[in-house]
This record gives sequence, structure tokens and C-alpha cells, in this order.
Amino acid sequence: MIFQYHPDSDMLYIKLAEGVSTESEEVVEGVVLDFDEHCRVIGIEIEDASKLVDLSRL
Repeated sequence: MIFQYHPDSDMLYIKLAEGVSTESEEVVEGVVLDFDEHCRVIGIEIEDASKLVDLSRL
């Protein structure tokens, strides 16, 4: 699992597995799941991350 925070867009990406995203779905407002060709979740994108996550702990 790899955490990537982008302060310019306040977006946190959690990479769960290697692969190429072939589909994405917003499951709740501001949270997007990335799926690979086998419908496995390979990443999670969290918008406005600083409002939802304690980034100092990453």
C-alpha cells in the first residue's frame, strides 16, 4: 500500500495494488475507487483529503 498526497489539489491517493485503472467509480462524494480489468480495486482517491484525514500520520 502506497500513500500519495498532492497538496496542490488536496487529493490523497492510496495505491492498493499494481495495475492500470480501466474503470473508476465515485462511491460517495469525493471518494473514487479505481478498478483494473479484473474488477479489482487497485486504488482509492480521496478529494479534499486534509478535511477528512489526519495527514500528519502518513
